[in-house]
Amino acid sequence: MPTILREGPYRFYFYSHEPNEPPHIHVDRGNQSAKFWLGPVALARNLGFSPTELRRIADLISEHEQESLEAWNEYFGT
Repeated sequence: MPTILREGPYRFYFYSHEPNEPPHIHVDRGNQSAKFWLGPVALARNLGFSPTELRRIADLISEHEQESLEAWNEYFGT
């Protein structure tokens, strides 16, 4: 599970066994987790984050979207 970014209490990463899905990123804080699609940033799944925190996380992902897409393409060779 390559970690792409650590920002405050959040860890942004992707699973190495998901190459057949569109580019996306996972984020964890404690035992809360979410999955966001990249290009454009959109929530795919949420396990425990409040709506306010999800907006904050989506903003962080948007700020680092290009880096995340580059990391995805480099890792999966697309």
